[in-house]
Amino acid sequence: MKFLTDFFPILLFFVAYHLYDIYIATAVAIVAAFFQVGFLYVRKQTIEPMHWITLVILVVFGGATLILQDEQFIKWKPSVVNWLFGVVFLGSHFIGKKPLVQRLMEANIAMPAPVWTRLNLMWVVFFMVIGAINVYVFTHYDTDTWVNFKLFGMLGITLVFVVIQALYLARHVQQAETSTTDSESPQTKKEI
Repeated sequence: MKFLTDFFPILLFFVAYHLYDIYIATAVAIVAAFFQVGFLYVRKQTIEPMHWITLVILVVFGGATLILQDEQFIKWKPSVVNWLFGVVFLGSHFIGKKPLVQRLMEANIAMPAPVWTRLNLMWVVFFMVIGAINVYVFTHYDTDTWVNFKLFGMLGITLVFVVIQALYLARHVQQAETSTTDSESPQTKKEI
């Protein structure tokens, strides 16, 4: 369900673009983003910062697209969102005691601090690179290609990154569990 609510505006944008044009699709995405946040609010679910940031940037860049009738603004939106998240993840190294990815995931996963730092930096690089790829696609290809890339390309790149991250985590989580088991073994032996 969360997956559908997170990608609801993107899916509607894609459908509206193929049925009408970029401007109708932009208006639909803005309305869908408001609906998404309103739906979460009414259901008393957590409205994540990502939803608020995406809504604000979508209203600003989508609004500029509609008012100025210039599709370049909506094309910049994914890059701006990703770069903003990259800056936030990078900034978390300097604000607070833990990187952002650790704050988000440590309730479910235990790992050494250096692993959290590397994982957070992986996310910083991911956000910066995917933002740059978006700029490359919309400056070198037509709008149809960009719209398809926005849905399928960005989703595909994100899934590949998540699989790579899962493999990275699996290696370090197993090591953390092994070292925890090894450190507990002497106590267990003493108790027996």
